[in-house]
Amino acid sequence: MTHPPKSSTAPPGTALPTMPAVPPQPGQAAPPPAPGPSAVPEVAPARRTAFAEGVDRLREAATTEPGRLRIIGAFVALLVVAFGAVTAWQMTDRASAADDVLTRSQPLSSDAADIYRSLADANTAAASGYLAGPQEKPEMRRRYESDIRTAATKLVTAASNSEAGSDSARTIAELNNLLPQYKGLIETARSNNRQGYPVGSAYLRAANEQMQAQMLPKAENLYRKENQRLQSDYADAKSFPWAAIGLGLVALGSLAWAQRRNYLRTNRVLNHGLVTASAASAVVLLWLVVGHSVARAGLNDSYDHGVRSLNVLHDARIASLTARSDENLSLIRRGADTTKVGDATVDAYAAGYDEQIDKLAKSLVRADSLADDSAGRKPVTDANGFMKAWKDRHGVAQGLNDKGEYQQARDKVIGVGKDPTSVCFDNVDKALQTALGHEQTEFKQAAGDGKDALTGLPYGAAVLAVLGAAGAVLGIGRRLSEYR
Repeated sequence: MTHPPKSSTAPPGTALPTMPAVPPQPGQAAPPPAPGPSAVPEVAPARRTAFAEGVDRLREAATTEPGRLRIIGAFVALLVVAFGAVTAWQMTDRASAADDVLTRSQPLSSDAADIYRSLADANTAAASGYLAGPQEKPEMRRRYESDIRTAATKLVTAASNSEAGSDSARTIAELNNLLPQYKGLIETARSNNRQGYPVGSAYLRAANEQMQAQMLPKAENLYRKENQRLQSDYADAKSFPWAAIGLGLVALGSLAWAQRRNYLRTNRVLNHGLVTASAASAVVLLWLVVGHSVARAGLNDSYDHGVRSLNVLHDARIASLTARSDENLSLIRRGADTTKVGDATVDAYAAGYDEQIDKLAKSLVRADSLADDSAGRKPVTDANGFMKAWKDRHGVAQGLNDKGEYQQARDKVIGVGKDPTSVCFDNVDKALQTALGHEQTEFKQAAGDGKDALTGLPYGAAVLAVLGAAGAVLGIGRRLSEYR
């Protein structure tokens, strides 16, 4: 009896034959290989930038002596050129500022002071002429007209040198508008006075108030602003060129290091090119330090013995003019204007005279201390003597006025009587004018010396820097030629 097999497994020898693999046919893509545990996908190398390749080449070059020499030569030449360029730039700025001090800001400051002085002197001359009445001297009238012309001319000069829209330009425009109004009030006062109308005194008072309350404060403000500009130009001209000096020291240090390195590797004491570069840099640095120090000393001297003295003398002259104006107005107004001095009520213009004469005395003491030679001290001493005589004569005139002797007091002031105060005032003004002329000359000489010390330095620094850079390149090139 036959039994069927208990398993579906094919008996040995009865399995189906395995079909051979079919090779890939032409034009047919091969199947991708089966992924295995060690299979890694291939990645294309990243494309390098020109900068990275340049860095690599530079790094490779730096590992060789010729490459190092080229880098050292380029670095030293660049330092020398930078030193010369910064020196030329900074010295050009300082030379320009020194020129502004001498030819622009200080003359404009003096012009602003002349505007103030001319206005104050015109006011004084107008009051003196009114007080004299029909006895007004032609010289007094000519002085008034000259002062008005001077103020107008100086205002035109100041306007042409001021920036449009600036505070100074606005102040000048306001003064130009006020000046014709003031002249109109003075002419009306003079006309009424000549006809014997007492209303002329009111017009003169209105003109004086316009001058004292509006015009002179604006002129003083203009003077202060021009002085600030002068101070700024002084600061720019005297500022120390730290950047140029620092670069000069770095350049010299680098040149010294390059020459020492060259000596250690070749046993040669000198490299002509590097020595030339070092000499050129040393000359520029020495010229820079000495030239700027001399310029700074000259500018300091021009300020200490020029500008400071001029400012004090301008203040003294203004105080003198204001005192003279108050002296005249005290007689014109005859006590109509009063003020408080402590607990006492006194004539406002008499008190104003005392205040201004004290300012004059203090300014003269300061001017004497600032004068550095006998030529500058003598006119100040003379002005001080005339001022004391003026005070004594004014006391006599004031005493006469207080006693009601108006005519005698007036003659004592305007110059009709014996020993008038007008002579003392004129002598004080002339002495101060002489002192101002001397100090102006001192300023120009000292400031000119300071400016001249910087002459040629910017151009010389540039030329020597180019020479030094060429020397450094040639010196390194001579060393490189040994490797060829």
